[in-house]
Amino acid sequence: QLQASGGGSVQPGGSLRLSCAASGRTFSSYAVGWFRQAQGKERELVAAISWGGATTYYADSLKGRFTISRDNGKSTVYLQMNSLKPDDTAVYYCATANRPGRYDVAHFKADYWGQGTQVTVSS
Repeated sequence: QLQASGGGSVQPGGSLRLSCAASGRTFSSYAVGWFRQAQGKERELVAAISWGGATTYYADSLKGRFTISRDNGKSTVYLQMNSLKPDDTAVYYCATANRPGRYDVAHFKADYWGQGTQVTVSS
């Protein structure tokens, strides 16, 4: 089970840190991705991280503002979001990859999803 949290409402330029906590699975064996879906738009991959945390992927438009990290001891993946813009408003979801072990995070395919957490950026 994946539990996403940390969403909320912030002003443009603000920051939020999302958390994705896992239970009931060998979480540390799986790459994890963060996705987002804005109203009326398709779900898109925001960032992904390998099972050990050594490799990360970011959508080009988000590089430099978002940082993905993980703490396997806590079975948690984080998404630090800085310099938030109104276009970042969306429901954010975390998901584990479709297979364990070594993984090309740039071509992340989600298998198991958590519930979403709403992020609203507005003045």
